[in-house]
Amino acid sequence: MIRNAKILVPAIAALSLSACVSFGGNAPAQLLTLTSDARVATGTVRTGAPGTSITVMDPDTPKKLDTVRVPVQVDAVSVAYIKDAQWVDSPRHLFQKMLSETIAASGTAIVLDSGQYSADPGKRLLGELIDFGVDARTSMAVVTYDATLAPGGGAPVLRKRFSASVPVSAIHAASVGAPINQAANKVAAEVAAWVNGV
Repeated sequence: MIRNAKILVPAIAALSLSACVSFGGNAPAQLLTLTSDARVATGTVRTGAPGTSITVMDPDTPKKLDTVRVPVQVDAVSVAYIKDAQWVDSPRHLFQKMLSETIAASGTAIVLDSGQYSADPGKRLLGELIDFGVDARTSMAVVTYDATLAPGGGAPVLRKRFSASVPVSAIHAASVGAPINQAANKVAAEVAAWVNGV
């Protein structure tokens, strides 16, 4: 079990977080996902002139987020993972879907994903998902996204950082999904307002 560990925690920190971190094992009984607060109404039909669509790409992620497990930032240099907590998909893909839905619901543009980009190469939203988990030092769920917008048509590329924090009542599987989802929705709404306003 220990040889499969992906935890980078010193021994003292590991003892203090022993109830909320895992060294491997079976999949949890339930999985976590993201739900967008903003939804496109069923039956909505949109048309747009060529070059006016927005393609939302999967963001890049650091290694600590390149997993379906939920990271806990223990201190400045140590990361652990919450025991029995897993996402249904990678954080980068879940967040991309939330961003797409939120941008589409809050504006009038046609929103595409990376596989549809060739249909209309208009604006492109790229970026890096920096934080997507829990900070044990503050007991906060934290989502941080560095957005890069390429408007196309020779316009300059724009970059902006978005971040949101939501308190967590406890650092265990049953308590972290909703706060992370709430923080992700806050970031997605701010990104959507920025993208739709450019």
